[in-house]
Amino acid sequence: MSRGLSDLERYKLKKLLEELKKKEGRGTELISLYIPAGRPIADVMNRLRQEYSTASNIKDRTTRHHVLDALTSVMQRLKLFRQTPPNGLVIFCGYVTRGAPGDERLEIHVLEPPQKLNVDLYRCNSRFHTEILEEMIAEKDVYGFIALDRSQAAFALLRGRSLEIVEEITSGVPGKHRAGGQSARRFERVIEQLAHEFYKRIGEYAARIFLELPELKGIIIGGPGFTKNEFVEGDYLHYELKKKVLAVVDIGYSGEEGIYELVRRSSKLLENVQYFREKELVQEFLEQTARDTGLAIYGYKEVLKALRLGAVRVLLISEKFDAQLVRLKCPRCNRIAEKIKSPLAEKVEDTCPECGGSMSVVEEKSLVDELIELAEQTGAQVEIISSNTEEGESLRKAFGGVVALLRFRIRT
Repeated sequence: MSRGLSDLERYKLKKLLEELKKKEGRGTELISLYIPAGRPIADVMNRLRQEYSTASNIKDRTTRHHVLDALTSVMQRLKLFRQTPPNGLVIFCGYVTRGAPGDERLEIHVLEPPQKLNVDLYRCNSRFHTEILEEMIAEKDVYGFIALDRSQAAFALLRGRSLEIVEEITSGVPGKHRAGGQSARRFERVIEQLAHEFYKRIGEYAARIFLELPELKGIIIGGPGFTKNEFVEGDYLHYELKKKVLAVVDIGYSGEEGIYELVRRSSKLLENVQYFREKELVQEFLEQTARDTGLAIYGYKEVLKALRLGAVRVLLISEKFDAQLVRLKCPRCNRIAEKIKSPLAEKVEDTCPECGGSMSVVEEKSLVDELIELAEQTGAQVEIISSNTEEGESLRKAFGGVVALLRFRIRT
């Protein structure tokens, strides 16, 4: 990426785009504006004035009002820019429906794309067009894995934080025991021929899976014994893929089980890949928890408290974690309370613990946003953990999706 999005910045943008994708407008009222890098703001303003003039002729009164309001808001925001930012500019604006008919609210989101934008786009639709930005933040680096022996082979792709077993094949090559009546030499020739044919099939599968990936950074091949070396040194792998072989690793298994072992043994080779960094952090958390050192905690309230005390060294959040932090106030005694609302809960308990009165909501925000803001204020490292790994799924199911490694022990 041209300006190097951090993992946290990527997560925040991804989350915003997911929210924008869910929003809907009444008819074709939502504006998506992509301004390419280097385009003069004055040119964009002229185009929007033309669109305003065209929209003035919309027959439906409500639609006309909403589109004109949105165009006005976009032009007002553009007046704040003397020139287009280095990577261009993206604006989403329009009246978003909030459930009941007639209940719409004007929203505007102004973003600088994470890499140089070459697309010039204006769309007025019932949804926001987020596809171009989604493509920009998609995980680009891909690593291929092949775990093989003479009996089977498996192929996998590691994209950022996601490991996918793509294909498994078997050979039908018999074991060392020959059929009765066959001479040892003839049987050996048959075995070698079948192995040769199987290596060719492995090469064909590798070409089909890996050659069409321009973002492929490298391939790691593993297996027990000399099979992997016979395959790599023979004329089985496409020459373009041969140039991308990073290592040939000795492992005890082939097939899917071999893939997982191969990935584990490749951690030093690919130590900068997010997949391995996440696994190490989750493993550290699990070890600290098992040893009861007091330097690992979990639970929304406990982590929130530790962040406010400045005790958190690393904050780990599952990418699937979703909850709201609700602040309430009692009009009788002015007591302030905080509650955490899960996605399935329609409302939180609003009885005042002090006087028993009914408390009213004064603020509701994403708990993830609150946790990240506190982490940034106190200098804590933030890691968004994928749920596509065994460790990530354990973090979500066993520990609620939010845990922390601490700088020092605290009372919980």
